[in-house]
Amino acid sequence: MTALLRYQAALFARSQRWLAPLLLYAAVLAVGVRSGQPVLGSLGVVAAAVLPVTAWAVHLCVAQEPPAARTVVSAAAGPRRAHLAALLTAAGCAAALAVVTTAVVLLISDPVTDDGARTVSRQAAALAGLLAVLCCVLMGAAVGALSTRPVPLRRGWSVAAAVLGSLLALVTAGSPARLAVTALVTGSRTGTVQPLALPLLGAVVLAAAVAFLVCRTAARRG
Repeated sequence: MTALLRYQAALFARSQRWLAPLLLYAAVLAVGVRSGQPVLGSLGVVAAAVLPVTAWAVHLCVAQEPPAARTVVSAAAGPRRAHLAALLTAAGCAAALAVVTTAVVLLISDPVTDDGARTVSRQAAALAGLLAVLCCVLMGAAVGALSTRPVPLRRGWSVAAAVLGSLLALVTAGSPARLAVTALVTGSRTGTVQPLALPLLGAVVLAAAVAFLVCRTAARRG
């Protein structure tokens, strides 16, 4: 698996396909995050923005190999491991980007509520922000995995499914991503950071179930 992850990461880095989702992420943050803004609200923007970016990254990683290379890798390591490596590579790259962005936001934002009347602990904000972005990365990976190969969708429908799935993950009641982002936005108003352990646990369970399903499907279809 380590070799597969290195292989997928090298392909992704050399392809420069990551540039488009990176620019999208930077554009969203440029609009939604400003120096001196309340930290929890800014972290909510960071978390929400990384979800569709992760789904996009999954699409890119899963489809980046030429068919012949994919066949060789699947024959050598097994289609399940090969597909899982692509999913993990995309999620790992998105998580690394989100963690770095979270650190930057913590440095440039003010640890206060929206009205400026109360102070927010930077340590609590950092923990909440990291848990929220990880939750959104996992949900984005699940959305991306369900909207690309081996799920039988044409390319146009696959992109539409990824966009719609990302939107639903952020707005549907009970979604771990929505719960995480809402907790940050609410905390920015009240000054109290709600625990995010349950949303993260839910995201882990959902992402693991989706990964198992799509990897099993990839194995059946070769």
